[in-house]
Amino acid sequence: MPYSDLLRGRASIAGQIYIVTTVTRGRARLFLDLYLGRIVVRALYSEATAIGATTLAYVVMPDHLHWLVQLHPHHTLSTVVRSVKGKTAFEIGRFQGTRGPVWEVGFHDHALRTEEDLQSVARYIVRNPIRAGLARSVYDYSLWDAVWIHGKSG
Repeated sequence: MPYSDLLRGRASIAGQIYIVTTVTRGRARLFLDLYLGRIVVRALYSEATAIGATTLAYVVMPDHLHWLVQLHPHHTLSTVVRSVKGKTAFEIGRFQGTRGPVWEVGFHDHALRTEEDLQSVARYIVRNPIRAGLARSVYDYSLWDAVWIHGKSG
């Protein structure tokens, strides 16, 4: 499917909460390296906040990211995601001494409906490492956070 087809029907609504999923280029398992995963975590807070979004929950998996994010007024979801992906690609390249893409083009998003329970969605997101067999408990996995679940921080 061409990238332009992925954008059809995508709306950016101020205050809307989205689940965003994006994968690394070629599904490279970059984030088995904790330092590289922490680069993504820092961008989810600093870059997203600077460009116009609030991170509510996330989990950085070895080859992809699940991110629960609330969009601020006057910003598009595409701009926010592009900014985070660009910042992380730059920082990862700088650390590794490489250049080139880190992420696949595009991303998948789902706008949450008002009746969806945000805390349940956040729990589902942060439990991905358990379902993938990477941890027995969320507390055994380092690359996650949720504003409602205390004990971890970005």
